[in-house]
Amino acid sequence: MSQGEAQAPPGRGLPPDMLAEQVELWWSQQPRRSALCFAVAVVLVAACGAGGVALLSSTSSRSGEWRLATGTVLCLLGLLVLVKQLMSSAVQDMNCIRQPHHVALLRSGGGADTLVVLLSGLVVLATGLTLAGLAATPSPARPLAAMLSVGIGLAVSGSLLLLGLLLYQVGVSGHCPPLRAAASSAHGDHSGNGSIFSISGQFSAGQRHETTSSIASLI
Repeated sequence: MSQGEAQAPPGRGLPPDMLAEQVELWWSQQPRRSALCFAVAVVLVAACGAGGVALLSSTSSRSGEWRLATGTVLCLLGLLVLVKQLMSSAVQDMNCIRQPHHVALLRSGGGADTLVVLLSGLVVLATGLTLAGLAATPSPARPLAAMLSVGIGLAVSGSLLLLGLLLYQVGVSGHCPPLRAAASSAHGDHSGNGSIFSISGQFSAGQRHETTSSIASLI
């Protein structure tokens, strides 16, 4: 019998009131998905912060306007992603949310991460297209090479973010074979059979309550 088959029956046999007592464990569902979204958030914060600071520090009288505007947008975008991560961590530590759909929205890999990545991709893409369009206009004597290259780089980065988000959503929906297990776990959460108890799936029925209580105490 495989590990997934051994874990499924105990999870389905747990009463709903036992699930309600383990709010702390709701935040650690689907660790691979959470780790992926957390890594993307860290990359976004580092890339936007470094790019914004680089543009702001290289501002000169000739190219001051577009560098200042682009650098400010990137720094604010990095700050937005950082605030989301800090807010989720603070809410989890305070244990002030006890509704499953609220936890699913705020935890790493939840709905809030999707909105943040979508907004980041749109902002970066729009900023890149704006810079590229301004650099290609015939108003200056010649196109600004730095402005055009930064615009193209931002447009490509924004497009890659949106493409990655699309592939991620398709995979979570179950159309991508490697992620079907994550999709089935998500369906189990809505029916009250959370995957958070799969770690104790190989224990006997008489040890379930004792095991889950011990896990909650350790956390």
